[in-house]
Parts: sequence; C-alpha cells; structure tokens
Amino acid sequence: MKGLTLIGALLISGIIAGCASQAEEKTSEAEKPALPIFEVTRQSTTLKREYAGNVEAVRNVEIRARVGGYLDKIHVDEGQQVRKGQLLFQIHQAEYQAELAKAKANLKSAMAEAKTAEVEMGRVKLLVDKKVISGSELELSKSKLEAARAAIEEAQSAQQNASLRLSQASIRAPFDGVINRIPFKMGSLIEEGTLLTTVSDIHEVYAYFHVSEKEYLEYIKKGRKSPNGQEVTLLLADDTPYKQPGKIETMESVFDDGSGTIAFRARFPNPDRVLKHGATGKIRLENEVDNVVLVPQKAVFEIQDKNYVYVVDAANKVKMRSIVPQSRLSQFYLLKSGLEPGEKVVYEGIQNLREGMQIVPQALSAEKLLTLNPAGSENSVAAN
Repeated sequence: MKGLTLIGALLISGIIAGCASQAEEKTSEAEKPALPIFEVTRQSTTLKREYAGNVEAVRNVEIRARVGGYLDKIHVDEGQQVRKGQLLFQIHQAEYQAELAKAKANLKSAMAEAKTAEVEMGRVKLLVDKKVISGSELELSKSKLEAARAAIEEAQSAQQNASLRLSQASIRAPFDGVINRIPFKMGSLIEEGTLLTTVSDIHEVYAYFHVSEKEYLEYIKKGRKSPNGQEVTLLLADDTPYKQPGKIETMESVFDDGSGTIAFRARFPNPDRVLKHGATGKIRLENEVDNVVLVPQKAVFEIQDKNYVYVVDAANKVKMRSIVPQSRLSQFYLLKSGLEPGEKVVYEGIQNLREGMQIVPQALSAEKLLTLNPAGSENSVAAN
C-alpha cells in the first residue's frame, strides 16, 4: 500500500514538473520580441542628392545715371516687362541742350576762323610770290591755318561730347527684361553714377549650387569628363518641383578652400517668368551607383562614435556588429564594410535589445523597406 502511494506521488510530481516546464517555455516564447528584420543585399541604386541653390537671371544689370540732374520723368514701373531701347528714365535736359548749343556755336566760330586763316594765307602767298614780303610770313600764315583747323577738330569733339551727354539724359533699356526696384521718384536730384534700377533678363535662369569634391569625383567617374549636360530638377522654396527640367552646363575650375566644394551652374528655361532673380531652391541631382550595400539609418546605433547594427544568427539570436559607412544619405547609410550579402539585420526596436537576446524575426522585403523609407528628401535613395 505504501508502495502504491509512493508511485502515485512520483507520478503527480512528474506531471506538475512537466506542466511547470511547459509554462516556462510558453512564458519564454512570450518574452521574445517580434522584430522586423531585413536581408542585406547588393543592388543598383539611384542616389538623389539635393543641394541648396541660388537662382540668377541670365542677365541682370544695374541701370545707373551717366549724367546728373533732376529726374524729370519715369516712364516705367517696377515689375514691368520692357524691350531693348525702350525709354526708362528722363533726366532734365535743359543744361545739356545748352551745352550742345554752345558746342555748336564754338564749332561754327572755329570754322570761321579757319576760313579767315585760309584766306589770309592765300593773300600772303601772293605777296611772297611777288617778293613783296619775305617767305617767313608765309610760314607764319600756314601755322595760323593749322591752328585754326585744330580748333575745328577740338570744337567737333566738344560737340560730340555735348551731344552724347544730352543723349545720356535719356536712359534706355539695354535688352529685353523686367524692371526691378526703382528707389527714386520724379523730381529727385540724381548724381552721376546713381543706381536707378536693375533690369533682369529671366527668359532663362541660372541655378548655382556647390558640390563636395567626393561627390564631384563620383559624377566624373561615370565615364564623363564632367557632369555637363546632365539633367537636374529644381525644387522651389515650397519644396514643389519646378515643371521645367534644367541641365548642368558648366562648373568652376577651382575648389573653394574653405568649404572644399566646387560650384556647378545649371540653366533652366523660364517661359512663364515664374523664377525670379535672387530666388532660392534646391537642386536635385541623380547619380547611378552599382553593387552597393545600403542599410537604413533606423537599424544603426552609435557607441563612442562608432556605428553598430544587430545581426540575427541562425538561432535568431542578435549580435552587435560594427559597420563602417562610406557616405550618409537622408534615410540610408551606404556601407564601406561590416556586412555581407545574405546577413540579416534588425530593422527597428534596437533600443530594447541586448547582446545574445533571442527574437522572433519578421522579414521585410526590399520593396517594403523602401516604402518605409520614402524617397524625395535630400540625399534620398530609390532602388532601380
């Protein structure tokens, strides 16, 4: 009887221990976090980098007064479209008209004196031929005639200068364009050299942006001597894309010592005059890269200035792995070393992980990964 009781007790203990073990396993499974992971692959990718840009008119010139005086008339308004040669400003002309009249009178006087000197020389020559007077008188007469003719040239030059100054009192547009700010009003006293306005030719515009030396080398290593001719997109100040694509047409020949960048210039058509001189925006420049490893920044954490990820092994345990980024993009790191294709990395939830911790992996596809990290911001990435 006692033996049966002992056997029963042992059976009950075994059943209780088994139940406890199953409960522990269930509790352990429940404690494993379910985290999204992705598989590292090499891929061809379009890097979309964005650079701060400054918009300038293809021609933007200052209109300055060439002569001084009172501003008699303003024939245009700010923001008005003007044609080449169109009258813009009129400076009071009376004094310049008087200068021109005086110059004309001086020219007539010089011509009259020259005529008198010519007649006098003829008379002296006749007397010399008859040996009434000496030959030195003829030389003196010739010198007077030459001086009179020189006075004519001087008077002609003065007349041309007076005529030019009179014409400069009427200020005209140097080319087709748009009038900008007009700081002076009618009746203002204008000095020579005063800035009256600027005229901008904005049927096309330039966009200047600066590229780092490293990125510059990436572009030229694509088999071209320069990125000239490459199509670019302009993002306006409200982050909407400008509807007309532009093309890079030139770049500077020297890197800036302070920033280590080089300036590119892109040209954009502007048929609707939407873009104005002095506007700002961002230039989006695309570059194709092949056979690269990309890691989302969400999956990366830093410890003492080094970058790490959690790699998932075959037993679904996580291990810290040091990685070396080659470049930092908006949502991704382009890796230089640290991960190999086929390895699995935890995508998010890394703040609660510990070395050797076991997880329940939930695989993310490459398409889903790019959806979670949408393209469109600075240095964004889109898979081909």
